[in-house]
Amino acid sequence: MHTVIEAPINAISTNKDASQVVVAGRNVFRVFSIEDDAFVERCNLRVGKNLNLNFSAADVTWNPVEDHLLASAATNGAVVTWNLNKPSRSKQELVFNEHKRTVNRVCFHSTEANLLLSGSQDGFMKLFDLRKKEVNCTFSGQSESVRDVQFCPHHYFQFAAAYENGNLQLWDLRRPDKWEKMFTAHSGPAFTLDWHPDDKNWIASAGRDRSIKIWEISHKPRLLHTVQTIASVARVKWRPSRKYHISSCSLLVDHNVNVWDIRRPYIPFASFEEHRDVVTGIMWKNDPYVFLSGSKDCTVYQHMFKDAVRPADRANPIGIDTNVNGDLGLAFSDKLLVAGKSQTGSSMLPHFFRSKGPDRSEQFTMASSSAVIFESVDKSTGLEWFIECATRYQLSGKSVEDLCDHNAAVAGSLNKHQVAQTWRILKLLYGGNTATPCPPRTVSVIGSPAVGEAHKAESEKVNLKQQLDGHLVQDHNRSTHTDGENKDTGDTSTAVSEDESDAESSLSLTNIASGQVNQQGDFFFGDGELETFDYPVTMANMDSMQDWTLPTEAIPLRHEIQDRLDSPDPLQNATDSPSSANESEFSSQAFGNAENATPMYNLQAIPFASQNPPWEFSHLVCDMLEYFAEQGDVQTSVSVLIILGNKMKTPVEDQKQEQWFMAYLELLTRFRLWGIANEVIKLSSHRAVASLNQQSTTVHTNCNKCFKPLTRAGWLCDRCKALTSTCSICHLPVKGLFAWCQGCSHGGHLEHLREWLMTHKHCPTGCGHICEYT
Repeated sequence: MHTVIEAPINAISTNKDASQVVVAGRNVFRVFSIEDDAFVERCNLRVGKNLNLNFSAADVTWNPVEDHLLASAATNGAVVTWNLNKPSRSKQELVFNEHKRTVNRVCFHSTEANLLLSGSQDGFMKLFDLRKKEVNCTFSGQSESVRDVQFCPHHYFQFAAAYENGNLQLWDLRRPDKWEKMFTAHSGPAFTLDWHPDDKNWIASAGRDRSIKIWEISHKPRLLHTVQTIASVARVKWRPSRKYHISSCSLLVDHNVNVWDIRRPYIPFASFEEHRDVVTGIMWKNDPYVFLSGSKDCTVYQHMFKDAVRPADRANPIGIDTNVNGDLGLAFSDKLLVAGKSQTGSSMLPHFFRSKGPDRSEQFTMASSSAVIFESVDKSTGLEWFIECATRYQLSGKSVEDLCDHNAAVAGSLNKHQVAQTWRILKLLYGGNTATPCPPRTVSVIGSPAVGEAHKAESEKVNLKQQLDGHLVQDHNRSTHTDGENKDTGDTSTAVSEDESDAESSLSLTNIASGQVNQQGDFFFGDGELETFDYPVTMANMDSMQDWTLPTEAIPLRHEIQDRLDSPDPLQNATDSPSSANESEFSSQAFGNAENATPMYNLQAIPFASQNPPWEFSHLVCDMLEYFAEQGDVQTSVSVLIILGNKMKTPVEDQKQEQWFMAYLELLTRFRLWGIANEVIKLSSHRAVASLNQQSTTVHTNCNKCFKPLTRAGWLCDRCKALTSTCSICHLPVKGLFAWCQGCSHGGHLEHLREWLMTHKHCPTGCGHICEYT
């Protein structure tokens, strides 16, 4: 059942028998009668010729003794009383303008109808006597704004107040100059409070810190229960006749009215989801199953408990989590262990034979559960490797090659083979000097027998010297003769002297092993490839060349022989390159008459100036770092970033770097590796990360007598005026380093204790403990 109002609602209140409800807001002030199936309007208080801010209410309350008296708190600081029995159209009776700022709450005394209490933003609370039509007394909490005030229903002279700074104060009406008790209830503003209707020593409070707290105030205030909510709490109201049930509504975000069982504070006992905007007021009728609520969505609802949503029924009965060591914790409902458990009643029996269970509205979902902790048998799934890598990795102090070698060895010893291989590759990419560019390569061309002297003259100009990795590669000039005989082949052959033949025959296996080329092996041809030719081949115009030396570390791949070159070359105009027309004639001369003539073919080495551009691999390293980060191994990504520094030409985005560093630092702090975390911060080149350890850290100590935090000075308590941390020898306060014995806890100035223990063994206080200075 609900009704729609023309304006948002700020507060609601009911009369003593809950048969009527008053609805107040900035532009609405009406009284409704609560019928069986509808709200019926009885009176509109916002009428008259001069409608001012006195008709705009921030709060409203109904007198619990007299049904015709109402009080409202105006936004202009006025406290207004209303008399519904007045015969005139306007029901406004008294207006008190004692407050200088907005009044947040008004409250009538539970048994004295003429006493009205108000709390304002100006920090004052005022008690009005309606018979005198004036302020009876003023209470100053010497604090910030008053958010809520409530008379205690069990003590005639007691009331409580909630403040903007999170404090709660208990007052006695007979002593307006000083509060009776004060304690800090919330870390932020305390917005609301409510006395327990049955237990006189219980009081509930709530505030911006998204928590509802239950306090026991019989002696020293003591926290009994805490209920965590998802948003700031605006109002709390105890459920009548239910000791452990309390209802709440939120100031923002959450539009539901939740009823909590303080014994199970992590999930609401019941939830009402009818409103579409924040709820501003809750009022229970004299029935624990019915209550009213008003909201900013301009509606007033009457809720029945049978219509409530039970979040516990839809909650997951299984919970799982892991700790930093990789251990797995599992909590699950015991119902999952019992399969096919028989129910209380059988659906096959008539309803009058079934056993009647407890009322569902009074019973929380029973959640008997078990908790199990599993430890990993396979050590590879644990996180010991993370601690080992963090403690054994070296990030500075050596060259990049040494750091990569060391870290690769550490990762390999922990079976992190992929990480180890990554460190080795980084060493090859970034370690040492850059490789020298490759010299121009050469292309071999076989000439025809018709080259003649013109070909020789041109080929003498060709430079066969090649510089590979800084070594001069040369080859011996030698000729191959058919059937072991030296024959004169005319212009197309090259005569070889006897001395040269003797020098060639002196090549031994030693020269071959040292990298020189033998007769059968050639720089341009593999071993045995020359044997496939049926005609002799000689190297022309190479008599003056020195021996060639092949590099011992590697043999470059042979370039493919090209028939035609794009660039102009003297060989293209020579007559030794047969055309397609006389190709058959060339074949018959070269191969068909092998018995009569032994034609020689010249092998020319032509420079081929082709130099590869430098390899840009920085983007691959960035992709590798992102891969490790996505796999959860931010340790490797951060360590590589620190070691490489500005060597990476393609840097990683600053936002990603900050995320990786922050994640790695969080993991280090979880494992309490404070020193390593500080080293990572110092070595980081990211500005936001490097400034983390530059921020000051202050830890306030407490007084050893009254336990008050020492915020102004660390050696003097402002409350009890006692000197703390005095030296056991000179009895003066220690303002610098304080050293103490871990056995007797006595201490003092470091130098004084050092001098004392050099000549004495016992504690200077005379406690008898044998202290030792190490």
